[in-house]
Formats: sequence, structure tokens, C-alpha cells
Amino acid sequence: MRRRDFIAGLGSTMAWPLAAIGQSALPVVGFFRGTPAAGFEHFVAAFRLGLKDTGYIDGQNLTIEYRWADGQYDRLPILAADLVRRGVAVIAASGNAAALAAKAATTTIPIVFGAAFDPVQAGLVASLNRPGGNVTGATNLAVELGPKRLELLHELVPTANVVAVLFNPSDPSSENQSRELLAAAHTVGLQLHILYANTERDFDAVFANLAQLRVGALVIGADAFFNTQIEQLAALTTRYAVPAIYQVREFAAAGGLMSYGGGIVEAHRQVGVYTGRILKGEKPSELPVQQVAKVELVINLKAAKALGLTFPITLLGRADEVIE
Repeated sequence: MRRRDFIAGLGSTMAWPLAAIGQSALPVVGFFRGTPAAGFEHFVAAFRLGLKDTGYIDGQNLTIEYRWADGQYDRLPILAADLVRRGVAVIAASGNAAALAAKAATTTIPIVFGAAFDPVQAGLVASLNRPGGNVTGATNLAVELGPKRLELLHELVPTANVVAVLFNPSDPSSENQSRELLAAAHTVGLQLHILYANTERDFDAVFANLAQLRVGALVIGADAFFNTQIEQLAALTTRYAVPAIYQVREFAAAGGLMSYGGGIVEAHRQVGVYTGRILKGEKPSELPVQQVAKVELVINLKAAKALGLTFPITLLGRADEVIE
């Protein structure tokens, strides 16, 4: 969302009821996320599809207001508070950071999170089966797959005894991710360096540091900000000739070596479904958190060739998609 649009959205709270009347009092749903809008159209499309599955279509029988933090996580509380002031019927929060900001902003407006990592540990819900309060949603396997990504990378590059992992320090899940990866690295006898980036400007310094640390492979931590930088991350792994793995297919499609993860799009469809059900009267406290368990291994043979690597038959046989 552009800055001028955001400022315009912070108009007088007295003007909102009149605007709502002018729109025939359609229910208003707020959708917000910590990333820019560009590159995440498929998440929005999945959300709208879920709404459609329950009988709701934007512009016909409801209105969707979008808020994007453009990678500036510190803006999320402001955007959440704005949606609360708008009096939206439901807040659809994409990702942990957005969901936590929404939960801090209201205890009454229903919140449906999508693609959140470990929502119980994050403090979003009391339990998956009985969320309690005003929050529920859908989660996919991402943080939990960090050790598996390390294992796959080690299987491809067994001579890489020093591995780095890249995290966004602004992401609430980074501490949990680092703890699990450190334990996994210790189990297989790898030395693990933890590096951080939360702006585009950080990437060049991070990748330049890989050579100094003699890093032989890189795990990119699951993070919404990194999802906005997929093409740049793929290009940097190629330029610095470092074998790398990330969570989303788009990384391998953009020229990265491989990806292991999935379920993010389906999680957003489930957010749309739950939003529609809540609009029809169901309570978020009684809707169990949906767990999307589907994962995919995608490998890029062209990227492997450029790195002088050959995927073993064991990995090729397990791949859901091979990009040549």
C-alpha cells in the first residue's frame, strides 16, 4: 500500500459510519500483511477463493480493505489499529508478525491468521483444537521443516562442513528456528553460522561474509520478508556460488538450487473459508486451527550444473518437481 493511501486511510473515525452507509453497509474484512503487495497476488487470490467458497465475493456482498507494511514490520501495529478503528468485521492477518499485531490491537474483533508458524508457541492461540479468544486460522509447515532443509542440503553437499543460515531478526519465529537448526547441525556434526538480514541493503554484506566464514552451503530461514526478495536471493546464491535451499517453490523457479516446503497458498484459502464462516456467525474460539501438511521438494538441475553439483538419485527420486 502506498504511503499516501495509508495516510488517507487514517481519516476521522467519525467519517467511517457515513462511508459504511454509503456502501450499503456491506461487511468489511481487513486483510493485512508485513510484505509489499507485489509478488503476493496469489495469496490474495487464494484468500478470495476461500471467501467465494462460503458465498462471499468482494464488491458484491462484502468489502475487503488491504493493508501492506512493505517489509516494515514496525508499521504493523499502526495498520492493525487502523483496521480496528475502521470497525472491520474480521481481520485476516497473513503471517505471525501481522497476526500478533492484530491480537495486540483487539480482543473483540475476530482474527484469522494464515501461514503462521507454530501459533501456540507464538502466543496466538491456547491450543490448535481449542484456540480460545478471538483468534484462529491456518498454519503450514515452515519453521518445523528447517532441520529437514538442512538434512537435504547436507545430502546434496556432504563435503560442506560449515553451513550458514540466514534469518530476519524482526521475525518473531527466528529464535525458534535458530534453536532447532543449531540442534540439527550438532546432530550431524556441522558447524553452523547464523547470519541476519531485514533489509535489501543487508544482503550484499551477508553474502560477502560467506566466503570469509568458508561457508559451503546456505539455509535461508522461513520468513515473509525473504519471500519478497526471492529473485534477489536466488541471484545472489548464483553469483556467490553457494548451494542454498529455501521454503517456497518460487526460489527454485527463480534460479535457486532447491526448495522444500509448501502449503502457504492453501493456508490462505483456508483463511478465506474461516473468514466467511465467521461472517455467517461462527465463533473463532470454536474453529480449530487448520494445519496444512502438504510439502514439496523442488530441485533446479540448471542451478546445480552451474554450481558443479549432481543431484544423487535418492534426491531426484523424492523430488515433486524437477526444473531443467
